[in-house]
Amino acid sequence: MSVSDMKQPETISTWYIDPDAEDAMADGHAPIWRHLIGLVPEPDLSRQAVLDFGCNQGGFLRHLHALRPFRKALGVDIARQSIDKANALKGNLPVQYQTDTKLAGWDAEFDIAFSHEVIYLIEDIEAHAADMLRVLKPGGVYYAVTGCHTDNPLWPAWRKLVAERTNTVVQDRSVTDYARVFAGAGFAVSARKLAFDGFIPYQPGGWTPDYATALDYYSQTKIVFRLIKA
Repeated sequence: MSVSDMKQPETISTWYIDPDAEDAMADGHAPIWRHLIGLVPEPDLSRQAVLDFGCNQGGFLRHLHALRPFRKALGVDIARQSIDKANALKGNLPVQYQTDTKLAGWDAEFDIAFSHEVIYLIEDIEAHAADMLRVLKPGGVYYAVTGCHTDNPLWPAWRKLVAERTNTVVQDRSVTDYARVFAGAGFAVSARKLAFDGFIPYQPGGWTPDYATALDYYSQTKIVFRLIKA
């Protein structure tokens, strides 16, 4: 059975098969998260409700609250142990976590939503787009970030790495495919390159075949969709 023929279960234990890799994910993503938050033109979230779709261990919401405090937030993820870790780490932040990614009962609840390297794993992307539109307030914004798309020249190799290293199932979509789906759901779609301008650590044995490719990936390949509910 090929990876594309497999079905993603509703919940999993962790994203990475290696628990050390799972715990290290937040540290690796932290500079990217801070850069993303700097790109977001909504400066004041103090009265807003935030959704993090694919929150893992809650690192993004902790970073976001430290930089732009929000009124409340929900983090959702299919990884059960990651949600447990997120709850253990949240302290007194106004954050709730759950594994129900269908977001039942949250209609028109959120002002702003985020996902980071999640949409390429969602089998029914049309249903996800409809769910996100449903849970946003009118004028709400969804920032969906991914470099895992078929326009990425590394994608054929990455599909194999995802299968080997994680408990997830990948989907093959282009940047245009994502734009069409979200526009079809009713979002006003715009996008930009992440254009990360920070220093990229050298990581032998990482996801890129060489260091030069890693630098190009974070500046040229990774995409930020800005999806507005009319």
